[in-house]
Amino acid sequence: MKFKRQRSQEVGVDLTPLIDVVFLLLIFFMVSTTFTRESHLKVELPEANGEAVESEVRQIDVVINAQGQYSLNERALVNNRLETLERAVQELSEGDSSLPFIITADANTPHQYVVRAMDVAGRLGFAKLSITTERSSEER
Repeated sequence: MKFKRQRSQEVGVDLTPLIDVVFLLLIFFMVSTTFTRESHLKVELPEANGEAVESEVRQIDVVINAQGQYSLNERALVNNRLETLERAVQELSEGDSSLPFIITADANTPHQYVVRAMDVAGRLGFAKLSITTERSSEER
Protein backbone atom coordinates (compact mmCIF):
# COMPACT_ATOMS: atom_id res chain seq x y z
CA MET A 1 0.00 0.00 0.00
CA LYS A 2 1.30 3.31 -0.98
CA PHE A 3 0.72 6.14 1.49
CA LYS A 4 0.81 9.75 0.49
CA ARG A 5 3.71 11.43 2.10
CA GLN A 6 2.71 14.50 4.07
CA ARG A 7 4.51 17.61 3.21
CA SER A 8 6.36 19.25 6.04
CA GLN A 9 5.43 22.83 6.69
CA GLU A 10 7.95 25.48 5.95
CA VAL A 11 9.74 26.63 9.04
CA GLY A 12 9.55 30.39 9.49
CA VAL A 13 9.09 33.09 12.03
CA ASP A 14 5.77 34.90 12.14
CA LEU A 15 6.63 38.60 12.51
CA THR A 16 3.09 39.85 13.10
CA PRO A 17 3.21 39.65 16.93
CA LEU A 18 6.66 41.24 16.93
CA ILE A 19 5.42 44.18 14.85
CA ASP A 20 2.44 44.60 17.19
CA VAL A 21 4.74 44.73 20.22
CA VAL A 22 7.03 47.28 18.55
CA PHE A 23 4.09 49.55 17.75
CA LEU A 24 2.79 49.28 21.32
CA LEU A 25 6.24 50.19 22.65
CA LEU A 26 6.43 53.11 20.26
CA ILE A 27 3.07 54.43 21.45
CA PHE A 28 4.08 53.92 25.09
CA PHE A 29 7.31 55.89 24.69
CA MET A 30 5.60 58.67 22.76
CA VAL A 31 2.99 59.11 25.48
CA SER A 32 5.30 58.77 28.47
CA THR A 33 8.14 60.99 27.20
CA THR A 34 8.28 64.48 28.65
CA PHE A 35 9.66 67.25 26.55
CA THR A 36 11.33 70.29 28.03
CA ARG A 37 9.31 73.40 27.59
CA GLU A 38 10.99 76.72 27.32
CA SER A 39 9.43 79.09 29.76
CA HIS A 40 10.84 82.08 27.95
CA LEU A 41 8.40 84.22 26.11
CA LYS A 42 9.25 85.30 22.59
CA VAL A 43 10.03 88.99 22.87
CA GLU A 44 11.05 91.51 20.23
CA LEU A 45 12.74 94.38 22.08
CA PRO A 46 12.28 98.05 21.26
CA GLU A 47 15.36 99.98 20.15
CA ALA A 48 17.23 102.66 22.12
CA ASN A 49 20.60 104.40 22.19
CA GLY A 50 22.85 103.94 25.20
CA GLU A 51 25.29 101.64 26.93
CA ALA A 52 24.41 98.05 27.82
CA VAL A 53 24.76 97.19 31.49
CA GLU A 54 25.35 93.58 32.60
CA SER A 55 24.52 92.54 36.15
CA GLU A 56 25.53 89.46 38.15
CA VAL A 57 23.45 90.49 41.18
CA ARG A 58 20.18 88.81 42.14
CA GLN A 59 17.36 90.66 40.42
CA ILE A 60 13.68 90.62 39.56
CA ASP A 61 13.33 90.13 35.80
CA VAL A 62 9.81 90.64 34.38
CA VAL A 63 9.38 89.60 30.73
CA ILE A 64 6.20 90.64 28.89
CA ASN A 65 5.37 89.23 25.45
CA ALA A 66 3.28 90.91 22.74
CA GLN A 67 0.05 89.37 24.11
CA GLY A 68 0.68 90.74 27.62
CA GLN A 69 1.68 87.47 29.29
CA TYR A 70 4.15 87.84 32.16
CA SER A 71 7.18 85.71 32.98
CA LEU A 72 9.03 86.35 36.23
CA ASN A 73 12.67 85.20 36.35
CA GLU A 74 11.97 82.67 33.54
CA ARG A 75 8.76 81.35 35.14
CA ALA A 76 5.51 82.07 33.35
CA LEU A 77 2.62 83.38 35.46
CA VAL A 78 -0.82 81.76 35.24
CA ASN A 79 -2.54 84.98 34.21
CA ASN A 80 -1.74 88.65 33.61
CA ARG A 81 -3.72 90.15 36.50
CA LEU A 82 -2.16 92.78 38.76
CA GLU A 83 -2.70 90.73 41.94
CA THR A 84 -0.96 87.67 40.47
CA LEU A 85 2.05 89.70 39.36
CA GLU A 86 2.28 91.51 42.70
CA ARG A 87 2.09 88.27 44.71
CA ALA A 88 4.75 86.61 42.53
CA VAL A 89 7.12 89.59 42.88
CA GLN A 90 6.63 89.61 46.66
CA GLU A 91 7.45 85.90 46.91
CA LEU A 92 10.48 86.18 44.64
CA SER A 93 11.94 89.28 46.28
CA GLU A 94 11.26 88.01 49.83
CA GLY A 95 10.54 91.60 50.88
CA ASP A 96 13.89 92.95 49.62
CA SER A 97 12.94 96.05 47.61
CA SER A 98 16.59 97.01 47.05
CA LEU A 99 16.88 94.40 44.26
CA PRO A 100 17.06 95.65 40.66
CA PHE A 101 13.65 95.40 38.95
CA ILE A 102 14.11 94.85 35.20
CA ILE A 103 11.21 94.97 32.74
CA THR A 104 11.75 93.33 29.35
CA ALA A 105 8.75 93.97 27.14
CA ASP A 106 8.11 93.15 23.49
CA ALA A 107 8.08 96.19 21.21
CA ASN A 108 4.44 95.39 20.35
CA THR A 109 3.26 94.92 23.94
CA PRO A 110 0.28 97.11 24.83
CA HIS A 111 1.40 99.96 27.08
CA GLN A 112 -1.00 98.88 29.85
CA TYR A 113 1.00 95.73 30.65
CA VAL A 114 4.26 97.64 31.01
CA VAL A 115 2.57 100.24 33.22
CA ARG A 116 1.09 97.43 35.32
CA ALA A 117 4.57 95.98 35.93
CA MET A 118 5.91 99.45 36.80
CA ASP A 119 2.96 99.97 39.16
CA VAL A 120 3.76 96.71 40.98
CA ALA A 121 7.39 97.80 41.33
CA GLY A 122 6.29 101.16 42.76
CA ARG A 123 3.77 99.62 45.17
CA LEU A 124 6.39 97.24 46.56
CA GLY A 125 9.00 99.99 46.93
CA PHE A 126 11.48 99.03 44.22
CA ALA A 127 13.69 102.02 43.37
CA LYS A 128 16.06 100.41 40.86
CA LEU A 129 13.74 100.09 37.86
CA SER A 130 15.14 99.39 34.37
CA ILE A 131 13.53 98.73 31.01
CA THR A 132 15.43 96.48 28.59
CA THR A 133 15.90 97.73 25.04
CA GLU A 134 17.82 96.69 21.95
CA ARG A 135 20.58 98.79 20.38
CA SER A 136 19.10 100.76 17.48
CA SER A 137 19.97 99.64 13.96
CA GLU A 138 21.58 103.05 13.22
CA GLU A 139 24.33 102.38 15.82
CA ARG A 140 25.16 98.87 14.62
